[in-house]
Amino acid sequence: MRISIITINYNDVQGLERTIKSVQEQTATNYEHILIDGGSTDASKELMESYKNNFSFYSSEPDHGVYDAMNKGILKATGDYLLFLNSGDTLYSNDVLSKVQPYLNTSLAIVYGDLYIIGEDRPSFIHRYPSELDFNFFKNTSLGHPATFIKKELFDVYGHYRTDLKIVSDWAFFLNVICAEHVSYQKIDLTISNFYEGGISTSADFTELRKQEIKTVLLDHYDLYDSNYDALIKENNSKAAIYDLVHPQIGLITTNKTLLKILNKFISLLSFILRKKRSL
Repeated sequence: MRISIITINYNDVQGLERTIKSVQEQTATNYEHILIDGGSTDASKELMESYKNNFSFYSSEPDHGVYDAMNKGILKATGDYLLFLNSGDTLYSNDVLSKVQPYLNTSLAIVYGDLYIIGEDRPSFIHRYPSELDFNFFKNTSLGHPATFIKKELFDVYGHYRTDLKIVSDWAFFLNVICAEHVSYQKIDLTISNFYEGGISTSADFTELRKQEIKTVLLDHYDLYDSNYDALIKENNSKAAIYDLVHPQIGLITTNKTLLKILNKFISLLSFILRKKRSL
């Protein structure tokens, strides 16, 4: 199966070169690299020109945001599976595509592995995704694009990324195809990519916009939103803050229902102790 690696970029020439070199170092050969630049005003265009023989397609022109650029890449892709490796992110090892290939020679719609998170202001760690995905998982998080191989025909059947959403369109796509359409998927025991924190998807500045876009998706398509959802988000954010105080990876186990119950009991006990101390 052929893989289409799609990289989008805007004014991140250093990150772009890091990503390009990472792809070039792969031992596998059955892939293509597509680069979509949003009309950068730094040296990105010159860098693209210097590496142009390594791309099956590249362009530099204004777009309407991240998901518009990703959709442009989808339209140019000729591979069976797509991997979105955006500017700055890198593949975990130079043989990771070779290791993934055997899992792609199937009819699976989505194949995903783990993601190495390179922290901006916290220790780096491997984000290990669960093997079972359901609404309870997507209630808290989403699959990482750089760790997920998506069969191209999914976009033909279920549509491309919504461009009216600025932050959560990938989450909305995964929620639809996995939870509503029940497409096939498989978790593989491989770390796929290195993801550098600091972009729009991980910025605290966009927390409110993210919440509003999630609300829009749930109201428009699932009729699942009610006033309790605001309280749920607030509760999850509070728990996440406590998890990070203990260890940044503890929050990852909240997708496991048994471990979640244990962790919730621990949090309740911790809260009880804190209340007692304050009352003294």
